[in-house]
Amino acid sequence: MTENAQARRVREILAAVRPLAAEYYQLTSKPLGVTGEVAEYVAAELLCLELAPPRTKGYDAVRQTPAGPVRVQIKGRAYGEKANRSQRLGTIKRDADCDTVLLVLLDNLTLEPREIWEASYSDVENRLAVPGSKSREKGALSVPEFKKLAERVWPKPDTGF
Repeated sequence: MTENAQARRVREILAAVRPLAAEYYQLTSKPLGVTGEVAEYVAAELLCLELAPPRTKGYDAVRQTPAGPVRVQIKGRAYGEKANRSQRLGTIKRDADCDTVLLVLLDNLTLEPREIWEASYSDVENRLAVPGSKSREKGALSVPEFKKLAERVWPKPDTGF
C-alpha cells in the first residue's frame, strides 16, 4: 500500500471510529480510548497538517510554511459542559524535536471538535519546568493552564471585522 493510500485508509478508519466512540461514551460514560487518534485526525483535517508516520518521535504532524516545516505535537481531550476544570492533557514529550503543541478539545458526547489551541513548544517546556507540581514534573498541564499559554486557532476568534 502506498503512503498516500495508507494515510487515506487511516483517515477513513478514524472517520468511522469517531461516531462509534461517541456512542460508546454515551452508553457507558467511559471513553473508548481513541481520543488522541481522533484529535490528530481532526487537527490534520481542519488545519491542513500532514500526519507524521506512526511512532515518529517527538511530534505527530507537520505544517508546511514558507519558512519551512513546523513539527507539531497534538494532544486531545474529550471535554464537556460539566467537565472537571482540572482535566489534564496527556504527557507532553520533553526535549522533543517539536516546534508547537496543539490542544484539540472534542465534545465528549460526539467527539466533534469544539476548539483547537496552539502554544509554542518552548513556552510549554518553560511552564513544565516550573517547580511545585507533580503533574508538571510528569509532563502534564491542565486544560486551563495550557490555554493560558496558547492562542485559539480554531474556530478563529471573531476579530470584529
